[in-house]
Amino acid sequence: MTKYPIGIQNFQKLRNSGFLYVDKTAFVYQLVSTEGYYFLSRPRRFGKSLFLSTLEAYFQGKKELFKGLALERLEKDWKVYPVLHLDLNVGKFDTPEAPHERLDHYLSGWEKTYDVIPETSQSPATRFENVISRAYEKTGQKVVILVDEYDKPLLQAIGNKALQDEYRAMLMSVYGVTKSMDGYIQFAFFTGVTKIQVDSLFGDLNNITNISSDKRFAELCGFTEEEIRNIFDDEVRLLAKKNLLTKEDCYAKLKENYDGYHFSIDASGMYNPFCLMDVLNAMKFKDFGPETDTKEFLVESLRQNSYKLENLLQEDETDLFLFDTELFGNSILALLYQNGYLTIKDYDERFDGFQLGIPNAEIKRCLLSVASYIK
Repeated sequence: MTKYPIGIQNFQKLRNSGFLYVDKTAFVYQLVSTEGYYFLSRPRRFGKSLFLSTLEAYFQGKKELFKGLALERLEKDWKVYPVLHLDLNVGKFDTPEAPHERLDHYLSGWEKTYDVIPETSQSPATRFENVISRAYEKTGQKVVILVDEYDKPLLQAIGNKALQDEYRAMLMSVYGVTKSMDGYIQFAFFTGVTKIQVDSLFGDLNNITNISSDKRFAELCGFTEEEIRNIFDDEVRLLAKKNLLTKEDCYAKLKENYDGYHFSIDASGMYNPFCLMDVLNAMKFKDFGPETDTKEFLVESLRQNSYKLENLLQEDETDLFLFDTELFGNSILALLYQNGYLTIKDYDERFDGFQLGIPNAEIKRCLLSVASYIK
């Protein structure tokens, strides 16, 4: 019986416990071949955390976890690096102290690991600098920095400008350390939902490469049609039988409801991996509404921008343009795209802009529920 890794975001646990894994490790090799700084934006529940955990396992030299995967064949020189993995996906950020407490949790653990004695008056940024330099001195290897959901404190404080400003100042000082400590850093990878915070949080960190719209990495998170037919064909056959469908009709229904995410021009459509595996595990079709904090963020953003979802829910929905090839900016369309409620449908060379639309039927129903909630 297939073990679906629903809610499993730790690569080591997934591999050791026999959960299904769709091999994305060739992308790991492609990225780690350079001493680079990377940023990836994807909607929630799209596999960002699992990919970050995969990077962590690679840099920790856990070769045995990659047995039978593409990286086992590609990598010939396995090394062990000190890894600083900061996960902001966990926790509630609703007080001035919340992000400080979360950072202190990680900094205290790293200080213990690398024999750093902090002073009570030191800022989180100074403590982070000391950890990086000490990890390099103690191991003789440059440091790897992995930050998951870098923007979550700001998203959870979307309706509180004072709290947002306080979070932004603190996070900017911490993330800015990666520029001043560049000589000690081997590799850095940041994930998040929104790209609009990148400039404001990373300041003058001009060596970070945004791969969110890079066609080479469009299939890094999520599943392609080819992967589903190659890996899940038996499961789809059972799902079809359970729901009194032919197998091809079942594939068509999966595509209609969970496919359709495009992250660059002419890139393959991607299925939401969480939705697909949950459907196959339950053997029934269902809708997946946004998480509470994501829904609150969406509703507040729509209200602040005085944007009516009815504009998206009309039949002519693909007549929407975002005139920005990097999809940056504060527009509500950019926010909807980055949160997975809109996706790239086409590209207009005349205006150097993307044509956007709702990715699939499941998201359209989700937007309908949000529209009724706002009313």
